[in-house]
Amino acid sequence: MFGESTLVFIALGGIFAYSFYAVLVAGQLSLGQAGFAALAAFTSVAVGPSPADVGELPALLIGLLIGVVVGAVSAVVLGLPTIRLRGVFLAIATLAFAEAVRILLVNAEWTGGAQGTSVTKVVTPAIAWLALLLVGYWFWRQGPSRYGRALAAIREDELAARAMGVDVGRHRLSAFVAAGAIAGAYGVLWAYYMRLVAPEDFDFVAAIDGLVTAVVGGSTLFIGPLLGSGFLTMVPEIQREIGVDAGWVRPFLSGLLLLLVILFLPGGLASLIPVRRTAPPATGGDLGSEHERLSTRTHPAAGEPVVEVSGLGKDYGGVHAVRDVDLTLRSGEVVGLIGPNGAGKTTLVNLISGLVPATSGTVRVLGVEPGRTPVHRVAAAGVSRTFQHSKLFPRLSALDNVLVGSHLVSRPTFLRRLLWLPSARRDEQQALQHAARCLARVGLGERASVPAAALSYGDQRRLEIARALAADPSLLILDEPAAGMNHVEATGLSELIGSLAAGGLTILLIEHNVGMVLRTCHRIVVLNFGEVIAAGGPQEVVKDPAVVAAYLGGSAGEGPDLPGPAAAARPEGPTAEGEQP
Repeated sequence: MFGESTLVFIALGGIFAYSFYAVLVAGQLSLGQAGFAALAAFTSVAVGPSPADVGELPALLIGLLIGVVVGAVSAVVLGLPTIRLRGVFLAIATLAFAEAVRILLVNAEWTGGAQGTSVTKVVTPAIAWLALLLVGYWFWRQGPSRYGRALAAIREDELAARAMGVDVGRHRLSAFVAAGAIAGAYGVLWAYYMRLVAPEDFDFVAAIDGLVTAVVGGSTLFIGPLLGSGFLTMVPEIQREIGVDAGWVRPFLSGLLLLLVILFLPGGLASLIPVRRTAPPATGGDLGSEHERLSTRTHPAAGEPVVEVSGLGKDYGGVHAVRDVDLTLRSGEVVGLIGPNGAGKTTLVNLISGLVPATSGTVRVLGVEPGRTPVHRVAAAGVSRTFQHSKLFPRLSALDNVLVGSHLVSRPTFLRRLLWLPSARRDEQQALQHAARCLARVGLGERASVPAAALSYGDQRRLEIARALAADPSLLILDEPAAGMNHVEATGLSELIGSLAAGGLTILLIEHNVGMVLRTCHRIVVLNFGEVIAAGGPQEVVKDPAVVAAYLGGSAGEGPDLPGPAAAARPEGPTAEGEQP
C-alpha cells in the first residue's frame, strides 16, 4: 500500500495544496496555481540543464530555482490586475488564466503540444518529502509571526484589518506570490518524477483537486494540506487494496468530502487537533508607561490639535449624511459625539478615520488627510478605533485579536523566525506581554485563549477596545463602546477612558449612554440630521433647548435630570456640578 508512488503522490499533493493554503489563509480563492505550475514545469525543462550534462541533483535544483522564479513572476503578473477582486470573481479570473496557459502550452511547439515533453526521472520519495517538509516549515514559522497574524486578520475581516494598520493589498499580493512560487516548485517536481509532462497534467481537474485537498485538510493550521493530501491519496489506495475499482473514487470522493467539510467541519481535518494558546502573565504598570510601549511614535503635546475638521460634508445621492461640520480635537481631550439614531455620528467618524472620502470640506488628522490617504496609513499616523457593530476576528483568540492590534507597534519577525534568531523570540515575547497588558487593562486577562466569537457581547466590546489600545494610538475613536454593558461595566469603562486621557490620549466617544458621556467627556458635540446643533461643556449642552428637543426629551429649555461628570473618571478639564449616580 505504501509504495514509492503513494509516498511521492502524498508529498506532491501536499505541496500543491500548500499553494492553495498560501492564499486561503489570507481569505483569497484562487484557481490559478495549475497555470503557475504548468509554466514552471515546461520552462524549467526547456531552459534548465539536462541531468545527463550536470548530474541529476544539480539539474533538479536548477530546475526548481527556475520554477520558483517563473511561478512567482507569473503570480505578480496575474496578481497586480486581479488583487482587488474577491471571492468567486477572483476564482473565475484566476481559473481563466490557468486555462489560457494550458491552451497556450497545448498549441506551442517547444512544449511538445498535447503529447508533452519527456523528462528524466530524478525525484525520489526522499526528495519529495524533503521539499514538502521545507514548505510546511515555512508555514509553521509564518503562522505566529506578525505577518501570519496580518494574513489571518485579512481573512477574518478585511475592513478591521485595514483599521489596525495592515496594508491589505501588499499582504494579499505577497500571499499570491508565495502561492505562485510553491506551485512552481510543485510543477518542477511533478515533471521530474512523471518522466513525461503534458499540459493536461495541469487542467481544471488538477486545480480543483488541489483546492479540495487544502480545504479538506484545513486552512486554520499549517499541517492541514499534509493531512488533506494523505487522506485523499490513501482512500483510493485502500479501495484498490480491497478490490474496489478506484477509477471513479477520487473525483467522487473529492466532491463529497468538500461538501461534508463545508457543512460539518469548516476548519477541515486540522480543526480536530486541539490548539490552546495562553497569554503570558501581564506585568504590572500603567499601559502608557514609556518602558512598556512597543512604538517609537511621538504623541502630540497636551493641547496640540489632533483633529481639524472644516466644512466637512458627505452626501449619498440626495441624502446629506454630514453637512458643514467644523470640529477641532486637542491632545488629551475626551470629546463626546451624541445625537439621535441616523444623525450622522458614525459617518463623521468614518470620515475622520478615512474609511469613506468626504464630499466637501477638509479633514486633517495627525498630519494626514483621511479620504486621500489609505486607511492603513491613517492608522499608522496614530488613529485607532472601534466599530458600531463589533468587528473582531471571530476565529482568532482574544490574545491574537489584540496582537493584530499591535501590528503597527511591533516588529516583523517572520524571516527571523525562519532562521531561529533569538531577536525574533524576544520581539514576539514583548508583543505578547504588551497584548496581555491590554487585555488585563479591560478586564479580559483571564479570557486570552478564548476565541473572540465565544465571548459575550459585552466582552467583545471590551476586546475591541483592548485591540485598539494595542496600537498605541494618539487618537482613539470609540463607537458606542458601552453597548451591551451593564451599569457597573459602563462605569468602569468611563474610568478607563478618563485614565487613558490623563496619559495624553485623545478620545472621540460616540455613546447613547448620556449619563456616561456626561461623566466622562470634557466637551460634547451634538449632531442632528448631519449638522452640529450644539457644542460645549457637558452641562451647557445638556441644557441647550435644541438638544433637549432633538435628542434628550423634555420641555424646551429644561434638561433631564442626569449626573454630572465625575472628577475621578476623567482628567482635568471642564467641570460641572452634579452628583454621582
